[in-house]
Amino acid sequence: MTAEPFESPFKGRSLLNWIDWTPQEIEQILDWAIQVKKESHAKEVHQRFLGKTIALIFEKRSTRTRSSFETAFGEEGGHPVFMSTADIQLGGKESVEDTARVLGRMFSAIEFRGFKQEHVELLAKYSGVPVINGLTDDFHPTQVLADVMTLKEHFGSVKGLTVCFCGDGRNNMARSLMLICAKLGINFSMFAPKELQPAQDIITICQPFAKASGAQIRIESDPEVVKGADCLYTDVWVSMGEEALKEQRIKLLSPYQVNEELMRATGKDPVFLHCLPAVKGQEVTEAVFEGKNSLVWEEAENRKHTIKAIMLALIP
Repeated sequence: MTAEPFESPFKGRSLLNWIDWTPQEIEQILDWAIQVKKESHAKEVHQRFLGKTIALIFEKRSTRTRSSFETAFGEEGGHPVFMSTADIQLGGKESVEDTARVLGRMFSAIEFRGFKQEHVELLAKYSGVPVINGLTDDFHPTQVLADVMTLKEHFGSVKGLTVCFCGDGRNNMARSLMLICAKLGINFSMFAPKELQPAQDIITICQPFAKASGAQIRIESDPEVVKGADCLYTDVWVSMGEEALKEQRIKLLSPYQVNEELMRATGKDPVFLHCLPAVKGQEVTEAVFEGKNSLVWEEAENRKHTIKAIMLALIP
């Protein structure tokens, strides 16, 4: 079976976050994600990565990101190569720049899931091949594309919706959601304690995008901020690398749990999203997580389709 062409004007670009992508470009990749999901559900077989390879660098453990990249790339005829920190010298014995230059000569593309945004940016700068950010401490662009896809499937369109993030507002998910919402005209609100509200840098980045798209950004510690939300979104209270702060975080964030009372406080019939993994009973109750308004499994599946669309869009 021969590889089929996938016409994309983005070939050779990297996806490090959504800052340098226009709303129209993001929407185009969303359309492709919906296309490849339909192909998948129709059991169509394509070989658009035949003869191609991707290096999957993982400093952090993963279920959805690793599964999505490996299955999406493999099903299209490509060869994914998983590399943990036990397998390569990234930033240790060998500099990130040198690792990038070696991998760029051997692979068609690189995925990086780790701690430092600086590392994924260095990989993109020195490798000469497309680099995809599978998660850093600052941004999680593939996850939020799947989130938006899930909202688009459910509501029909996303412009004018309101997404409210509840919990730790400093983390990569809160930052990335604010950014993609600002780009696409989705109102973004946040219900978070003052101690865990986002840094000014991401607010400054997002404000002009929100102004251009007509999106509103609200950040409050008062539960009144959830009123009018079409979607309540949360994430774990203790991020990877912050396990020592567990008891402190639970105490601080308990009033910000997504529960049935908070869902009702929206005054709507909102959907619930979570990037997973979830600690049920902490950031979200079992009743909400397993309830009729929860779209978490559709959202998880959409990781694969959006990642396949991103790879098809970027890899020459």
